[in-house]
This record gives sequence, structure tokens and C-alpha cells, in this order.
Amino acid sequence: MAKKQAIPPDRFRNFSIVAHIDHGKSTLADRIMQLTGCVEERDLSEQMLDSMDIERERGITIKSRAVRATYKYDDELYRINLIDTPGHVDFTYEVSRSLNACDGAILLVDATQGVEAQTLSNAYMAIDAGLEIIPVLNKVDLPHSDPEAATKEIEESFGFTASEIITVSAKTGEGVNDLMDAIIERFPAPSLESTDKLKGLLFDAEYNDYRGVISYVKIVSGVMKRKQDLQMLGSDMRFEVTEVGAFTPEMTPVDELGPGDVGYMISNIKELDSIRIGDTAAYYGVDTEPLPGYQEPQKMVYCSLYPANNVEFESLKKGLERLHLNDSSFSFQMECSSALSFGFRCGFMGMLHMDVIRERIERESDLAIIQTAPHVTYELLMHSGEVITIETPSDLPDLGEVEEIREPIVLCNIITPSEYIGAVMTLAEERRGSYIKTQYMTQKRVIIEYKMPFNEVVFDFFDRLKSSTKGYATLDYQLTGYEKSDLVKMDILVNGESVDALSCMMHRTQAAYRGRAIIKKLKTKIPRHQFQIPIQASIGARIVARENISALRKDVTAKCYGGDISRKRKLLEKQKEGKKKMKNIGNVSVPQEAFLSVLDLQAE
Repeated sequence: MAKKQAIPPDRFRNFSIVAHIDHGKSTLADRIMQLTGCVEERDLSEQMLDSMDIERERGITIKSRAVRATYKYDDELYRINLIDTPGHVDFTYEVSRSLNACDGAILLVDATQGVEAQTLSNAYMAIDAGLEIIPVLNKVDLPHSDPEAATKEIEESFGFTASEIITVSAKTGEGVNDLMDAIIERFPAPSLESTDKLKGLLFDAEYNDYRGVISYVKIVSGVMKRKQDLQMLGSDMRFEVTEVGAFTPEMTPVDELGPGDVGYMISNIKELDSIRIGDTAAYYGVDTEPLPGYQEPQKMVYCSLYPANNVEFESLKKGLERLHLNDSSFSFQMECSSALSFGFRCGFMGMLHMDVIRERIERESDLAIIQTAPHVTYELLMHSGEVITIETPSDLPDLGEVEEIREPIVLCNIITPSEYIGAVMTLAEERRGSYIKTQYMTQKRVIIEYKMPFNEVVFDFFDRLKSSTKGYATLDYQLTGYEKSDLVKMDILVNGESVDALSCMMHRTQAAYRGRAIIKKLKTKIPRHQFQIPIQASIGARIVARENISALRKDVTAKCYGGDISRKRKLLEKQKEGKKKMKNIGNVSVPQEAFLSVLDLQAE
């Protein structure tokens, strides 16, 4: 066991790095670890805190990671606890939890890109959490960087002065020493409670096949050691601590975690659903007030996951349970589809979040998965006055009972070069957006605000935005509430049978166009069978679009080498009767691509 260093809590600095995606957070964390010596030179590699393959492949941070190190300043040793956070809007819950374990935040801005949409969002999240903020300009070594313009944007957006902004190059290490000194000087020590009662905030957790549940904790008061009897105040569950430790960045056992420390705890907890993120660990049998926890994240996107092979249903369930502990911002519950049998309806923070979870399930559980097209949530005001929420179109009750349907509305902040204002506004108007305002950050960069239905944003709006602005625009959105809208449910019928997994909600004015686009797509995705397959889009009893997939036809007359024409007719009639019978009892196989085809509604 490593001995606890005699560093008092007033020389602790707990901080996080927040930024827009791909502005260099993980690279800066690498340089800080290198400078503080917590990683040997021979063990250094790029993006050390991005441990998952999917993070390295995509170049994004998905999970927050903590690391403890020591830094010498004015001949005194200081303990720093750094938490590297994601930058994408879909992982804001991950960021918010991490900020609750911190007292300061480094606001990182790319000098080649300037302030972007998620820079604003993450900065305001840190400000709302009451954290001290140090603005930092990164990538100043690149020849096309523009520190002066980026500095002006930071001043305009957040009110910092140029003297408060530190310039660094996370890649070369330039300016990182000055940043470390600023961290010691400008970030406060942890705010602790003057009590001997243990209060440990559980801000994250993961599951290990051999060691069980590993909980990430910030100690606010008291001391956590091995062989202690503790309890979770929220779930009232008793457990024994088997190991405590710190991240250096690997998990390293220590004798104890004291006030102000951030580390991990392993106990005899083996059940995945026994842990709740935001709970408070305390001494067993001691009356203790719990710490403020976290609000449950509001799921923005829902889709269903089914095992490609029905016998792997239990494996999918275990994989989802494990991931839910590791990422509590997604939810799941069992459901049954007439087309796909048993599976799970899952809720996510956004489209990237959904994509990442699906890929992690496939990789970590070695499963083949069928994913349905995603949906957003809707509110229904019933004639009885009750307001209910539905997560999928198949949950829509009889419309005779519904007074009005409300769709989620988001406030979009779009940052773009000024020459693309027209293209951005045209795209937003096409997606039923309501213009709010335009604010100039500089002469060349603007923030455009729109209120838009989330259903219009969630699918391909971001891709279309990037295409319209040659990749320069960035997007951030925030749910503002639900508003009444003229929405309809579109059912997709394959061979006369409604496929619930293909149903979708849309605005009435777009229904006919999108119905034709979906049917046209499905025709290319569903393979031909031995009988003709009609594909229809319907709104209630009205068919708005139809296509036929022609039958595969075997040439049964090939063996006729002459003779009377009645011989051929007899064979063709026999084939016709056989196809009728096959159509009545035959099942249409619908591939995975067909369920996702409603994502691409562009008519070809």
C-alpha cells in the first residue's frame, strides 16, 4: 500500500478541463501528467485518459477520467486532482457530475477555431456550479492560429480580460508551467465541512468482472479506510470497504482518503443496481445529512435495441445493466415488438450518445444488435386534463382521447462565420425554426439563436449544417419545454402488416413528402421474395404512399420445348396459385438497414 502523503487539504486543488469537442483537453491532460511526473516518460502515450478504443478511434472523450498528482510550488507540495471531461453536447451530464467534484475549471479554447457553441455551454455549466475559471488558449504554436481574434472572442463572450488568459500549446508543452502556477494561485482549496462524520459524494462508478462495483468518490468530510462499515444514505444499503485508492492515473491503493480527496472505493457490493450516482457514503449507524445529489438527466432520444439472435436476450440485458452503471445518463426497459420479439427501449441524451452506447454494447458484450430508428418524446394533453409523455409512436393512444399533442422545443445556438448566415437561416427555416436573434462575436463570427422542434434537429440537422457552412458552423442546443403542434403518426405497412418499429411522428405538412421518401428507401432495403410485397405509408386509414417490391419469378416454362400453348398456361397458372399461397403464409424478412432508413428522408 502506498503511504498517504502529509499534504493538508488547504493545498489540494480539484479541477476539471472543459471545452468544445476536439479543442485539446486530453492532450493538455497528458502534458499536466508529464509535468507533474505522475507518469514515467517511458509510459507516456497520446490521450492517456481516453482509455476506450472507441474514444481513440473517434478522437473524442466519452467518459470523464480522474488523475491525482503532486506539484511543487514555492517549495511546497500541492496535490492536484484533475478530471478530464467530454466536450460533446450529448455528454453534458457526464460534465455536470464531474464539475460537482471540482472547485475550479480550465476553460480551454482552440486558438485556430475560437469560441464555439459547446465552449459556451460548458463554460456556463461551470459558472452555474460556482467554480473559479481560468481561460486558456490552446494550439498557439500552429501557423494558422489567431490568438488575438480568439482572445477578443473570450473577452466578448465571458468578460475576462486579456491579462487573465493563459496561452499554451498542449502538444509541445509551451506555457503549461505558467498554467500550473495559475492553478495553484487562482483555484481555491476544497470547501469542506467541519465535522468528523464521513460524507463521500459518489460521482461515478464502473463494473469489473473480478472486483465488482468500483465507485468514484469525493470526500467532503471524515476519512474513508479499508474494513470500515459504511452505508449509502439514499439506498440505505450497508457494505464493507475492501479497498480505497487514487488514480495516478492507474488505480493505486492508498491507506485512506481524507477530506478533499478524490479517489475510488471498492466494497463487497456485487449487484449493479445497488449503486446510485449522486448518493452519499457515510459511517454505518451514524446519523448523517446526505450531500446534494444530481438531478436525473432528461432523456432526449429513444430507440429500441433487439438481439439479432433471440437466444442472446439475457446477454444483451447484462450488457445494458453494466453500461448503465458506467453511464447513468441512459435508461432502458424491456419491451416486446410484433416484428422483432423481445428487446429493450432505451433513452439517450442525443444521437451521438445513442451511437456510442450501441457500439459499446456490440464490442464489450460481443453481440449483434438490431437498432430501430430513434424517436423523441412527446407530451399529450388528454380530454380528461391529464398530461402524459410517450416515448415511441406505438405508445400513442386513440386520438379520440387526445386534446392536443406537444413536441419538445430546443433553443439552438449556432456559431458560424458571417458569410454563411444566409445558408444557416435557410436551413433553420426549412426545419420549422423560429428566429430569435443574431449576435456578432467579431466582424467575422456570429451566434445565431433559433427555437426549433427537437424532432427536426435530432436526425440530420447537424450534418446538413456542416455541409451548408463547409464544416465551420458549430451547434449547441438546450431543451426549453413542449409546445402544441399539428403532429401525425405515420404507420408503415409491409405486406399489409403494420411494423411498429418503423412508425414515426412528424408534422402534418411534411407527412406526404416524408412518407414517399421512406417508402422509396424501404423498397431498396427490403430484399425481393417469391411473392410481390406492397409497402405502404398510412396516416390513420389514409394511404399517403405506396411502392411494390416485385416478386422473384422462376421461369417454369423453360422445360417446354414446343407443343400447345395450353401447356405453358397450365404451368403459369400453377405457379400463380403457389405464389398466392406463399403470400398468405409467407413472412417478409426486414433487414437492419430498413429500420434505420427513416433517418435518411432525402428523396433520391
